[in-house]
Amino acid sequence: MRFLRRSGTTTEDSPEIEAAEVAESVESHTRGYTPAKGKPTPKRREAEGKRRAPLGPPPKTTRDAMRRNRELRKANPKSKEELRASRKERQERMAAGDERYLLPRDKGPVKAYVRDLVDSRRNLTGLFMPLAVLVLIAMIVPFPLMQQYATLVCTVLLLAMVVEGFFTGRRVGRLAREKFPKETFNGRSIGWYAFVRSSQVRKLRMPKPRVKPGDVIT
Repeated sequence: MRFLRRSGTTTEDSPEIEAAEVAESVESHTRGYTPAKGKPTPKRREAEGKRRAPLGPPPKTTRDAMRRNRELRKANPKSKEELRASRKERQERMAAGDERYLLPRDKGPVKAYVRDLVDSRRNLTGLFMPLAVLVLIAMIVPFPLMQQYATLVCTVLLLAMVVEGFFTGRRVGRLAREKFPKETFNGRSIGWYAFVRSSQVRKLRMPKPRVKPGDVIT
């Protein structure tokens, strides 16, 4: 008996033909057939651009800035002259107090006001680094009497620096609160910032002082 008919014809599909069609379908799937994506394949330049990671937020410390510079040099290699000129321009703008190039610890009107307060006075704390060099020399010189005197002088100066730094931090914090009553900041943090600033040699301070000793800061 004939069970399958097509449009009134008397022919039927043989079992051999159906088996061949099933085998062909299975073979096409096992060969790794993939359907169309619906969009063109991206170019190599576009794919590399997508793989590049974003630069991220601005650096918070000097170590982060150095690491960022190394990453930028790898991603966008330049000549030594261009890198040197770019680095020099950054340093000059940072020394001038440009907010765009300052580290986060130096940004803001409060920190600028604190720097002016510290730079407008001559502090005994500014002798901290020369004193450290003096102690090192005294330890090397093979004269016990000189070492004793140097140790005594350095101890007295260190104690005087600690006392001066304490009162300088309190004074700067009080003046900063009076100058910026609407700003929210930690008084201890401001005091420590003033102490660290005053302990540095004036010529090595960064940003550079924009006031002279004796200037009145209002």
